[in-house]
Amino acid sequence: MNTVLITGATSGIGLQLAMDYANSGAIVYACGRNQERLCDLKRQFGNLHSLAFDLTDLEATKVALNNLEYIPDLWILNAGDCEYINNGHLDSKLVKRIFDINVLGLTNAIEACQPYFRKGQRIAIVGSIASEVALPRAEAYGASKAAVSYLARALQLDLKPQGVEVSIIYPGFVKTPLTDKNTFDMPMVISCEQASKEIRRGLAKGHSHIYFPKTFTSMLRLIGALPYRWQNVLTSKLLAQ
Repeated sequence: MNTVLITGATSGIGLQLAMDYANSGAIVYACGRNQERLCDLKRQFGNLHSLAFDLTDLEATKVALNNLEYIPDLWILNAGDCEYINNGHLDSKLVKRIFDINVLGLTNAIEACQPYFRKGQRIAIVGSIASEVALPRAEAYGASKAAVSYLARALQLDLKPQGVEVSIIYPGFVKTPLTDKNTFDMPMVISCEQASKEIRRGLAKGHSHIYFPKTFTSMLRLIGALPYRWQNVLTSKLLAQ
């Protein structure tokens, strides 16, 4: 890929992807809300351009993406957030916060980027393996990522005739500043470097669905194919609560 645009590029997987693609020689548009981190990235890489804006603000997103000097070949829509429900007590404000960034922020990015979509481009949308099976305390996060997965799969169908390919990424646990806040065990957790490698390799091969780490995501996909009652029993045993 010659030009890559990455949302959520100031932390975690997005930051690692921005650095790895910049190191490979690609022109990178790093998007995020952390202006200081974006400035640091820009100082490190002469081929990296920073765009500071809030994805939950549609107009600000459109303004930021209105005049790209280089048209991306690859759009990595990665920005997201995670908060967990405590003791089964739903919090509507918490759910709204998560959906605002994970779902509406994603649709804002797509709406702002779509005037640039051209044949031969690829859109990569970062979801989560949590979208494929119900997990403890993940009522808000898992539901938002299920919406992301459905949206991305529908987009695959709608953009295919235009020659625009859509890849959906389903990570398991990745060690990031976000997951560092987790108070439970994270089975088979991997580093951001490993996650970036899996994503870049999958996208380079043109994979439409990218799962990693293989063992953990395969286990959850298998569980997700079982009756719901069995799923609950198995996930309770697999994941520490």
